[in-house]
Amino acid sequence: MKPSRGADNLLILIPAFNEAGAIGNVVHEVRQVVPNAPVLVVDDASKDATCDRATEAGAEVLRLPYHLGLGGCVQAGYKLAYELGYDYVIRVDGDGQHDPRYIPDLLKVLRSTGCHMVIGSRFYQNNGEHTSAVRAIGIWVFRLVLRPILGQPVRDPTSGFVGVNREALQVFSKSFPLEYPEIEALVVLQRKRFRFQEVPCRMRPRQAGRSTITAVKSLYYIIHVLLGVFVNILKFEGRQRNQ
Repeated sequence: MKPSRGADNLLILIPAFNEAGAIGNVVHEVRQVVPNAPVLVVDDASKDATCDRATEAGAEVLRLPYHLGLGGCVQAGYKLAYELGYDYVIRVDGDGQHDPRYIPDLLKVLRSTGCHMVIGSRFYQNNGEHTSAVRAIGIWVFRLVLRPILGQPVRDPTSGFVGVNREALQVFSKSFPLEYPEIEALVVLQRKRFRFQEVPCRMRPRQAGRSTITAVKSLYYIIHVLLGVFVNILKFEGRQRNQ
């Protein structure tokens, strides 16, 4: 896969695990919106036909030999994108929940503002998106915790519909949270004094399959991520004192 040398130099990254039912349509939709941008599907050792469906739809596929989880899957894509010289990467999940029609909005903010990350937000500017009760509680908790850490509010801290520029790509290609990456990635950006912005968008129901995130797993997610955030902060403060 060779990087596009157009004005945008953009790669669309789609992490996927057992998304054979949705991935083909996701790739088709992305290619309709940004026909000149290469599409990279990182197949996280799926047990179904995800790789075949993605290839048939016209995507480049990086097939991981072992299941790394979402963070490892995304980092593999970031690392390859950085090594190939891309300036911008926009991540779209493989289940079809992210509407590719918002990709130009995310890219426009990345290019025009110089921010390091842009987040497609379900809740920014009161765009009225709803979610499950447990997830809503988790998002509310994360907003409260992240506000003093980041120095600015973030309305949708769990969104995976994100774009990054080359500076953030360099950081994430070397170090990226592995298990539940979205929130801890914001903390990593803050430590680098990088900037992020949110862009309003609407999410859709997944196009196929079933989410593996149950109510119990959602509670585990909240606790696990909060612990990860605090550990990251303590490590960073410890390094600062030792300098």
